[in-house]
This record gives sequence, C-alpha cells and structure tokens, in this order.
Amino acid sequence: MNELPQQLVNGLLLGSMYGLVAIGYTMVYGIVQLINFAHGEIFMTGAFGALTVYLYILPDGTSMLIALPLMLIGAMVVSVTVAVGAERFAYRPLRGAPRLAPLITAIGLSLALQQAVWAWYPGAKSKISFPQIEGGPFHIGSVTIQTGDIFLLVAAPVSMAILAYFVMRTRTGRGMQATAQDPDTAKLMGVNTDRIIVVAFALGAVFAAVGGVANGLKYGDIDFRMGFILGLKAFTAAVLGGIGNIYGAMIGGVVLGVAETLATAYIADVPGLDKLGSQSWADVWAFILLILVLLFRPQGLLGERVADRA
Repeated sequence: MNELPQQLVNGLLLGSMYGLVAIGYTMVYGIVQLINFAHGEIFMTGAFGALTVYLYILPDGTSMLIALPLMLIGAMVVSVTVAVGAERFAYRPLRGAPRLAPLITAIGLSLALQQAVWAWYPGAKSKISFPQIEGGPFHIGSVTIQTGDIFLLVAAPVSMAILAYFVMRTRTGRGMQATAQDPDTAKLMGVNTDRIIVVAFALGAVFAAVGGVANGLKYGDIDFRMGFILGLKAFTAAVLGGIGNIYGAMIGGVVLGVAETLATAYIADVPGLDKLGSQSWADVWAFILLILVLLFRPQGLLGERVADRA
C-alpha cells in the first residue's frame, strides 16, 4: 500500500483532465439538452492549435515559460472557433428538430473533425511530439509529480474557480442559469437565449482547450484520435457527477480518474484477475462504473440541480 498516495495523485490528475472536458458537456446539456459528442474533438483541435502556435508562429528555441501562455491562447482560439461554428451551422438549424437529429449530427461532426485533422495537418497520420516543460520531476514524500502535471494541478482548480465566479456573479452567468431553468421565460424577461447558448459552447471549448494542452504536456504527444475515448470518458464523468451540474462534472471527473487508476493498479494483484488490471482494461472499468451509477443512482452523485445548470 506504499504506492497508494502516488496512485491517488495519478487519479486526481487524470480526473482533473476528464473534469475540464466534462464541463463542456454539462454546460451545453444544461441549456439546450444536447449531448455534444463532438466535444472530444474540440478538445483535440485545441491541442493541435497549441502545437501550431509553437511550431509555426513562435521562433525556434522559445522558452516554454513564454510559449505556454501563447499556446493556451492559440488552443482556445481554435477550440472556440470550432465550437461556435458547430453551434451556428450544425446545431442551431436543428434546434427544433427531434433530439435524435442533433445527436446524429454531433457524431458525424466528431468523425468529420477527426478526418479533417488527419488529412490536412502535417504529420497527423501518426502521433506528434508535444513540447514539454523542462525540469522536474518533483518529489513530495513518497509522491512523484512530473513536470507536465504541474500545469494541470494549477489549471484545473483555477478554471473551476473562474467558472464558478462567472456563473454565479456575472450578468451573463445569471442569464445562463435562467436559460437553463426555463428558456422561454428567460426570453420573455429579456435574456438573449441565442447569445447565451453561444457563450455556453464557447466556455466549454475554452476548458476543453486547457484540457488539450494539459494532455499534451502530460503524455508528451498528441494525435487526431485522442479526443474520441477521452470525450466518452468526459461524458461518463458528466453523467457520474450529475449531467447539467457544473460542479458535479469536475467531481465526477475526479471520481472517475481515481477509480480508473486504482482499478488498473490493484486489480492485477487479485489472484485470477491479473489480466483485468492491465492498462488496456482501464477504459472498461470506467464504463463499468458508469453502468453501476446509471443502475443505482441515475441522477448522478450530486444530482441535476437546475439552478446550477449552465
């Protein structure tokens, strides 16, 4: 059990990344009742946007202390552009359609974005190295934290704090809460619901972009398929926490990340279950957890609190 603190930290880091992406799912669902299955690809395009800034805009040899903020801006610009474009041209025309239509559209958009990056981005047919922060690793007692994880440790709580302030304290945030609770009444009270929906897509894309950069720093490479499985896990995290609940999305992500990490680390030590603890089974345990939650607590860990949906 000496490695338990390390596994808990690994799970916290993984779960924080799931939570950053899950926020986008839950914000959009909370307002327009849409599961945006293309959100994983918005996460992916953000990572490629950051890499583009580093490879093609910044001079060679630029320090990561200077490059990282500019890469974040590039990632956010690309992700927000893709998300807002998807809302305007793919989802808005289907807003009054049966729910199956935008769902199928989201799946089609997900595949289209994957293939677009695969076909047009130089070198995207294989994994591409992502620039790394120099230094480290850092040791705190028995816990080792890699340099690439430092960004995620800082970005996840800061992003959550900014989102909480925005939703609870700003005029637009209160408009998002009103639209989530009753869009027709909010429109009668003067809330521009179309604008609110665009803001929800854009905010979700910003957090997905942060997650995309964090993924590249953590694992050292990116590829055009990276958003598919992670997007499904982020959706799982959103359901786990209570889809429509912005705080539940982050909590669900952390719970999922810790559960996945512990299952991978310890199930292999159980006699007869050694094969079930391999890394290839990590995805399986994540979805088993989802099935259990849907069976015994379908509203999620925190439930769907309408007043906080955004």
